[in-house]
Amino acid sequence: MFEIPHLLAEYDRARAYTDELWRDLTAEELHWRPERDFSPIGWHLGHQAHVAHFMIRNLTAAEPSPAPDLDGLMDSANPEANRLPLPDARRLADFRATVGERVHARMNAIGAGDVGAPAQLKIVAQTLLTVIINHEYQHDRWIGEVRNRDLGHALPDDPVSDRITTVDGYLVVCGWNL
Repeated sequence: MFEIPHLLAEYDRARAYTDELWRDLTAEELHWRPERDFSPIGWHLGHQAHVAHFMIRNLTAAEPSPAPDLDGLMDSANPEANRLPLPDARRLADFRATVGERVHARMNAIGAGDVGAPAQLKIVAQTLLTVIINHEYQHDRWIGEVRNRDLGHALPDDPVSDRITTVDGYLVVCGWNL
């Protein structure tokens, strides 16, 4: 398994790739649905951050949500037809940035051993970060398909790292042999 600092670098790389997929889109494109029961790109952006923080706070930190008003909206248990109204691009970006900061703060505390049960939490953190990164890339795949196929925008180059591979067409960080 990769060490926490390496996984945090991969988390930042995945989030930067996500930013390349959406930062140049218009508000209309972020809120557009390819079909009635498909979620807009903007929902996927909020969902990526929501899941990251939900997992961190519930499995390692017990800290409150940075945006309780978005929790229900960005939860995948919420039926797709009900995933509106979406926040604007600035709110999505701020939410994503706040979650990124919280992920770093908690993972760095775990990596430094500034937690109870530091050896056990290190294993949890490594596994959790791998899952969060791969979840980010999972939604990036869909965002990229809609961006390219439906909205006609070119795709950015895939991120480059010795820790990233492709499985079933999805970018993944994988610390073991497949």
